[in-house]
Amino acid sequence: MSRTARLGAFIIATLAILAAGIFLIGSKQYLFSSTYRLKAQFATVVGLDPGAEVRIGGVHAGTVREVELPHNPAGKITVLMDLQRSTHDIIKQDSVAAIETEGLLGNEFVSISFGSAQALNVKDDDTIASQPPLVIADLMKKADGLLDTGQEALENVTVASANMSSISGKINQGQGTIGALVNDKKIYTQMDQTTSGMRDTVNHAQAGVAAFQENMEAMKQNVLLRGFFKKRGYENSSDLAKNEIPQLPQSVPLKTFTFDSKELFDKVDTAKPKNQKSLRAAGQFLADTEFGLAVVVVSLGTTGDTQKDLVLTQARAMVVRDYLVGNFSFDDAQLKTLGLGKGKSSVPDSGWGTVEIIVYPADTEAPTQTSAVSRP
Repeated sequence: MSRTARLGAFIIATLAILAAGIFLIGSKQYLFSSTYRLKAQFATVVGLDPGAEVRIGGVHAGTVREVELPHNPAGKITVLMDLQRSTHDIIKQDSVAAIETEGLLGNEFVSISFGSAQALNVKDDDTIASQPPLVIADLMKKADGLLDTGQEALENVTVASANMSSISGKINQGQGTIGALVNDKKIYTQMDQTTSGMRDTVNHAQAGVAAFQENMEAMKQNVLLRGFFKKRGYENSSDLAKNEIPQLPQSVPLKTFTFDSKELFDKVDTAKPKNQKSLRAAGQFLADTEFGLAVVVVSLGTTGDTQKDLVLTQARAMVVRDYLVGNFSFDDAQLKTLGLGKGKSSVPDSGWGTVEIIVYPADTEAPTQTSAVSRP
């Protein structure tokens, strides 16, 4: 073969290799295929460079065309991506872009999640949502912090163990009060006798209180004293708290009915009813309305005996409840009482006290905790 022929063959082979290289590189960079462009913004791109892969569902389907810095310190870095036109049906407006790393030290690439079927298709040059990349350096810092914390905890456990050993040694040697109790049986016996005496004293006191309560209940049933309790509208103190709640619920009332106790009761110091027809509007509302809880709240003025006034308000609340339950049709388990005693009224009254019927919405439940009374 002549020299000219060899030169021609070399040139043709070189051009063929160059053309193949251009074709392979262009194919990888999608220079010869139909593409569209999307954008995503990140606070940091952790070393992502132009030309990096864009993967959808783990499949190489695009390339990073450009990484643009923000125009001001408060802005974000914009990543421009060219994607195959065939991905247009699976990338939606709710798809999310994330920067990931191949292994711990591999190259960075952009991963885009599939969109939902009901979401709209993305358009050319749209910006999709993104999530912050996982930075290995930050993980290493956190791991170092956890190791330091674990080391400190281990040192504290070691110190505590040494202190416990020292205390245990002193107890074994009979030092201190606990050591004396453990090692000296005489001191233990004296303390046991003292404790037994205190226990007997408490038992006697409890027995005295129980006997006092029994005597009071017997006095209520006594023929000569029964009139005293009947005069005030009740006989058995246990009935007063049968439907009582410890406090009002926190929800906003549906309706509130307010009455002056002078309209409803016979005397200023009794719970005997006088004109309960005034309660009809409230009773009819309870019968016609779907509610979750209703509370009869009774309070007095600021004068008088605290304990007597508390019992009187409880009794009045019970009487009002009994009237409503007996004359109107509704679930009586939803109607509760609350006697507040004196000085708790939220509205002005004539000195007799006030009665409020507070109705709450259907989803309201009766409070069960025994905390202080709170008004909404």
